[in-house]
Amino acid sequence: MVTIAQSQRLQTAWFTALASATGGKTFSTHGTTWVWLPARRELQMMFPDAVSAQAVKPALAEGVRLRASTVRVWLNGAVDAAELGPLGFSPSWQPWWMAAPVAAVMRSGDNAAVLTTEVPDYSGPLEQELRVARSQPPQAWHAVTRDERGGAVTGAAYSFYPHGVAGLRQLGGIHHLEVLPDHQRRGLGTALLSATARAAGDAGAVDLCVHATPEGYPFFSRRGFTLLGRGRTYSLQL
Repeated sequence: MVTIAQSQRLQTAWFTALASATGGKTFSTHGTTWVWLPARRELQMMFPDAVSAQAVKPALAEGVRLRASTVRVWLNGAVDAAELGPLGFSPSWQPWWMAAPVAAVMRSGDNAAVLTTEVPDYSGPLEQELRVARSQPPQAWHAVTRDERGGAVTGAAYSFYPHGVAGLRQLGGIHHLEVLPDHQRRGLGTALLSATARAAGDAGAVDLCVHATPEGYPFFSRRGFTLLGRGRTYSLQL
């Protein structure tokens, strides 16, 4: 059975992989883990057991040095966030942790989504982060859908199955699944989910985890995912 703790560990591993692929870094202050994502100029604090100003302040100074635009704190629902408010953080969006067996997510006979490591349409952060799909040995896969009329990208998603992360054996993740508004409700999200799930499953994943939004919950629940619990995030603009 997939746990919230595993979901959090997987999310940290995903950001760590993105940081490694884009020239970022992972570091610690007072026992807390931080990930710097330069493509989006985001500094992330990953699921501390407790939050203290003593641990956050040095990381904020590092964020200023790195010219971060946003600092985000990811928390388990049970962690006291009282010390974040005086530092300028505000409550942000809520991740809904969900999980499903790979076999329940995959669909056969749908070729609308294509796995690729090259998307000429991408620029900026999207282009930089696609490097994670070229990492060796492979641990991330990217799929896109395209408009049949013009060939433009209409949706995209990643799956991730990390190597050598304790406690994550046979657990993969779905990340950044998005279909452009004008192309939604045409089965493209399902196609992207199926293609990326299959790639992770072929690599050894038996279960998948996703951090859904409240708005995304109905989509994932209809496709085999069940709710594990809810977390919290806080953000600060620098």
